[in-house]
Amino acid sequence: MTNAWNDFNDARQNANLIPKGTIAKVRLTIRPGGFDDPSQGWTGGYAKRGQTGAVYIDAEYTVLEGKYARRKVWSMIGLYSPKGPDWGNMGRSLVRGILNSARGLSDKDNSPEAQNARRIAGIADLDGIEFVARIDLGTDANGDEKNDIRQAVTRDHKDYAAAAGSLAAPMGFAPAPAYASHQPAYAAQAQQPAYATPAEQQDFAPPQHQQPTHAPQQPAHAPQQAAPAPVAGARPTWAQ
Repeated sequence: MTNAWNDFNDARQNANLIPKGTIAKVRLTIRPGGFDDPSQGWTGGYAKRGQTGAVYIDAEYTVLEGKYARRKVWSMIGLYSPKGPDWGNMGRSLVRGILNSARGLSDKDNSPEAQNARRIAGIADLDGIEFVARIDLGTDANGDEKNDIRQAVTRDHKDYAAAAGSLAAPMGFAPAPAYASHQPAYAAQAQQPAYATPAEQQDFAPPQHQQPTHAPQQPAHAPQQAAPAPVAGARPTWAQ
């Protein structure tokens, strides 16, 4: 290595990437796409629909603590693909992991309380949720490397407690602040392309690295679930 000021051959490539395998606490913010399908439980304009009909959650993850605090990762959570069930199943698996991580659950816990904690009233319940993630490397629609999040880290992992902080609650259960059902008060926005996973690269236009220009407003009404149990209510169709 020369490290000469005018010789950049030994400069690290793509220095903005977070190293693969980094475990960090993140906050999920949904960039709404304005697509609804009430029959699937996709309401409130949170879902996006791609040019080929694939439906997904356009996710922005912000690292909350540690060396990479305030860094952002953009990714997608699959809901449906016309190519088959695999992409939607991957999305369901990720959401299960996110709920486990956010609520301090072991993935092996099948108690009634844990099963209730893995139910949500709608996509809106995921907006703002905090959990521990494993940051990965993937490629965008152009074949360029980018950070991705495909896995949530649960309390079963040896590094969970150190990264989770206040998420790691006793009794293996910690309801997240976004746990109650709410409906968005903003108007659905025009659809924009987002990052595609390698399996879905043909479904979407090239990614855009824009920051969201809005933030979902706070709900104007109280959750319809019965108090005091935060997990009451029937399982939504899309989460089944």
